[in-house]
Amino acid sequence: MPPDHPVYWRGADSTVWPRAGWRRTIAFVMIAGFVATAVPLFQIGLADSGNALTYGGRIAGVTVLFAAVVEVIAVGAAVNYWYWNKPPWRYSGAVVLAGVAISLLCSISLLLLQIGEHFNKYTAVGIILGTWSLAALIGLVKCRAWKGLRNPKKIAVGAVVSALLASANLAYSQIYLPYVTTPLIQSGAEFKEASLRKDQDRMYVTVHLYVRNAGRVPVYILDSIYWVHGGPANIEGVKTHRYELIYDGDFVSPVGRVLKPGEEIAQDEVVQVLNAEKKNFEVIRAQTEVYAIREDRVKMGPDYSRSGIGGRDLQMETEKGDPPSVKYRYRARISNSSEILNVTRDEQRITVWRTASPEWPGIVVDVSPPGERIAFDPLNPYANEKAIDRYGLAQVRGSTVEVPYAELLEKAGAVQKGTG
Repeated sequence: MPPDHPVYWRGADSTVWPRAGWRRTIAFVMIAGFVATAVPLFQIGLADSGNALTYGGRIAGVTVLFAAVVEVIAVGAAVNYWYWNKPPWRYSGAVVLAGVAISLLCSISLLLLQIGEHFNKYTAVGIILGTWSLAALIGLVKCRAWKGLRNPKKIAVGAVVSALLASANLAYSQIYLPYVTTPLIQSGAEFKEASLRKDQDRMYVTVHLYVRNAGRVPVYILDSIYWVHGGPANIEGVKTHRYELIYDGDFVSPVGRVLKPGEEIAQDEVVQVLNAEKKNFEVIRAQTEVYAIREDRVKMGPDYSRSGIGGRDLQMETEKGDPPSVKYRYRARISNSSEILNVTRDEQRITVWRTASPEWPGIVVDVSPPGERIAFDPLNPYANEKAIDRYGLAQVRGSTVEVPYAELLEKAGAVQKGTG
């Protein structure tokens, strides 16, 4: 064949053709792996960079978004390195290697975060990407994909340091930071003025109820309850007789509202005591109870406060395992503090029941996946340890306040005489 012919051969003759098909297959597999890594990274990064509940979570979102951009650049590098039939860009192999390393790191992180969780689609994504990236990494190391770099050792050290810093930031924002700060919620009751009707068969007592966030962590108030009882004096070491429930109710409205650090919710309730002068009470006492969950660990929308049902509607939706004698129920789906946790954890639902009782009406809280039931028991917190540790679910029982009943009755009578 003449030298000026448009087709000529290098290192072989017309019986040998380049293995372009095999190279393009490798390029296709690499591109598919990079795209499969970039898509969830973009999803997580875009969500967390602007919507994560903590500053550390938003920084982690920006880091994930940067990793997604590297994966997109690696797609172009893979095309340049394997697909084109011309000498590749000298750094394309190193960029491909960086993309594979990021994919391997992300798949390992994804699988580690799912330890103890149920199998979901992201578990399969982590296994597939982990297998692909490990095989690709071995192949790239064998062919020395970094040989276009001038100082590969320094660059490798820099990449390792960057990966360690990114991992440390993720661990700091998602694991350490949420657990070093604990909420401090205070609640209580105070008796104020009292008054009697003219016929002296009813006494009205004003009770001041409050809940205060004295810590640095905002919380959602899931529900509240207070009790006003009458009975014998509460003497230490002496077994008392049964208290009579005078009144119970809630004092935080609407449910699901956020209580920010330094904020206080207070309300005065007027309690009616029937046949006041015929009661044999020694004391009248009041106590509060609040159930809260940390706002920096969970997202709960307005659907919760609008989900309250009772009566016949609640009876029609009663499920196996529901507590008995329920007056009303609130229920809503919740999400985690970041998209990283949303994709690695099971979907959760919070349910709050208000139960009726002649002596001690109460609140029952359940945080669990739909279809499962783990009732929150403050006397046995390990029964729902995952919800307590993960979301900061807490029962806040206020201190008991007591006043002598005779003193209250005398004060109410004095008020009546003064206004009579």
